[in-house]
Amino acid sequence: MLVGTSLSLSGRFRRQGEQARDGLQLWVEYARDAGPRPAPRLIVLDDESRASVAQAHARRLLAEHQVDALVGPYSSGLVHAVAPIADAAGKVLWNHGGTSDAILQAGARGVVSVASPASDYLRSLPAWGRRRVPVVNRVTVLHAASGTFASEVARGAAEGARAAGCGDVRVVPFESPLLDASALCREAAMWDPDLVVSVGTFEDDLAVARQRTILPERTVVALVAAGLAAFGDELGPLAEGIIGPSQWEPAVGDTPLLGPDSDSFIGAFEEAFHRPSEYPAAQAFAIGLILMECRRRCGGSLADAALLGAALALETTTFYGGFRLNPRTGRQVGHGIRLVRWQNGRKRVVD
Repeated sequence: MLVGTSLSLSGRFRRQGEQARDGLQLWVEYARDAGPRPAPRLIVLDDESRASVAQAHARRLLAEHQVDALVGPYSSGLVHAVAPIADAAGKVLWNHGGTSDAILQAGARGVVSVASPASDYLRSLPAWGRRRVPVVNRVTVLHAASGTFASEVARGAAEGARAAGCGDVRVVPFESPLLDASALCREAAMWDPDLVVSVGTFEDDLAVARQRTILPERTVVALVAAGLAAFGDELGPLAEGIIGPSQWEPAVGDTPLLGPDSDSFIGAFEEAFHRPSEYPAAQAFAIGLILMECRRRCGGSLADAALLGAALALETTTFYGGFRLNPRTGRQVGHGIRLVRWQNGRKRVVD
């Protein structure tokens, strides 16, 4: 089985792309021992974090290399760009790195995703806040105006706030990159919010975190970047108390039905690459496990229609979490988002 992917090994998504590459390479080694024969082989091309290059690579992998399985790139924008190419070729796009709801809304039915969609990232946060004292009622959601990921996260947070009974919900777009986080925080502070959610680039979120003292002292602050270990590394004590969404927390989860547990994955990754694993590596390894299980259920067949049917019927768990697709929409509904909060220099699961 020849598996091909275009990943960002340079450019703005280089760090995540390298993690995803290593996660896939580790899965290939795992599959050689545990999976059906012939064992998978992997081709990785560098898309330079550019949509046009990712598209060209997808066409090359399909036409020149004639890959049996096409694994998507990292980032919602790049996956959104590549999905129509896979769809037109009748190829399943095994998606580990793109979570924007727009990927499926664009009509690409052959996308199999392991991660929860963007609109679910902070949907549960307002309900969590409503259970606190003082109760969260006034919610301000700030989001980057460009792209689809930030707006979808913002939409989900706002919908969650209204569903939870919050009486004052405001959604405010901003231009990214964010040049004046202090002005944005002053604007948010005028509404005396109980909860401020902000979604932009990693750098946008860092900028808002550094200006959070402009907000009322009681205001709960949630940033998407706060789900990443790098957030605490960058901010140190300034990260304290900030909430974020996490697709994968190794210490929390059910016993997997497929593949290794989190401890085994983390240990194997560190032994192979001499650095810690992060969520892009976990997602990439997990999509490999799902592909391998779908192939097993198809009796070893690599026919894309059969593999897609197997994926739509599959309900299972890996160390990354639950897996179940809505058979009508293809949306990932089995995987759950965790809310984490920075406390004493560490991420701690709060919900």
